[in-house]
Amino acid sequence: MTHVSVVIPCYRSVQTLPALVDRLLAVLPTIASVFEVVLVVDGSPDNTWEVAQELADRHETVRALLLARNYGQHNALVAGIRSARYDIVVTMDDDLQHPPEEIPKLLAGLRPDLDIVYAVPCAGTHGFIRDLASKSLKIGLSGRFGEVTGQDICAFRAFRSFLRESLDGVAGPHALIDISFSWATMRVGTVRVNMERRPVGGSNYTLPMLIHHAIHVMVGYSTIPLRLVTYFGLLTGSFGAALLAIFLWNYWWGDSTLKGFTSIASMISLFASAQMVALGIIGEYLGRIHVERMGRPTYIVRERSESQTPRLSTVPDVSTETLIRPGADIHER
Repeated sequence: MTHVSVVIPCYRSVQTLPALVDRLLAVLPTIASVFEVVLVVDGSPDNTWEVAQELADRHETVRALLLARNYGQHNALVAGIRSARYDIVVTMDDDLQHPPEEIPKLLAGLRPDLDIVYAVPCAGTHGFIRDLASKSLKIGLSGRFGEVTGQDICAFRAFRSFLRESLDGVAGPHALIDISFSWATMRVGTVRVNMERRPVGGSNYTLPMLIHHAIHVMVGYSTIPLRLVTYFGLLTGSFGAALLAIFLWNYWWGDSTLKGFTSIASMISLFASAQMVALGIIGEYLGRIHVERMGRPTYIVRERSESQTPRLSTVPDVSTETLIRPGADIHER
């Protein structure tokens, strides 16, 4: 039996949170000897925090964290993961699309040779447009995880708690835990699970938000856009040199009449557009550096709520007497 922490970022989940926790508390005792559920309320404007507080007061295995404002799903996950106490961490959404009954499949798939396992849905669950946009974004992330591509990334995941050390360097408002994990391990696997439709409400992720997220991924964690600008500059420069050679050839052979004004004007517009795009990409990088230098926090925990009943922890209570024995060298552990 394992020790498991389930981390759930919560936003506008008043209607789904009680049912989610009830289902979790029915499943987790069958697969874990010690477990906890960490509810991270990401500055939700409704009564989600009051519901999370009530659940934490009612169940000794439930803990609740309230962030000072809405920081975003990944930032809330960072807060919950850093707060998790046990060896295996499971993350999932709060909208019941990730069935708690599928967690045993995740834990079974987390073999000794793997450090993280992603749940891969058997079918799309968000509708055609959302699934298409999400799929396109994941294809863009492909290749970061070795044999397992970015197409398999999912918010429903199980991983070993040592991976949170890769989050130590995460600072500022832009956090993507999957990319941080990709810097820490290549031992990644997937498990096919059955996802469910969201029973109430709609997704907080819109198409513009996914596009913004894709730009954030590309600019915040990769130099590929800058490299593409360089390649595009070389390509347009070569094209311009070819045009210059054509004009000089015509001039040397006595054809000095100005022709093709429309094509020349179009090419000038094209090159000007390429320059503006290049400046825009460079500006994105400079802006991100500027934001990081501001020292904006990844998250701030405003309030915590948990039962006062003592829990078993996997971290032993090591006293000074066990570290320094009589007659032992002070450096001996």
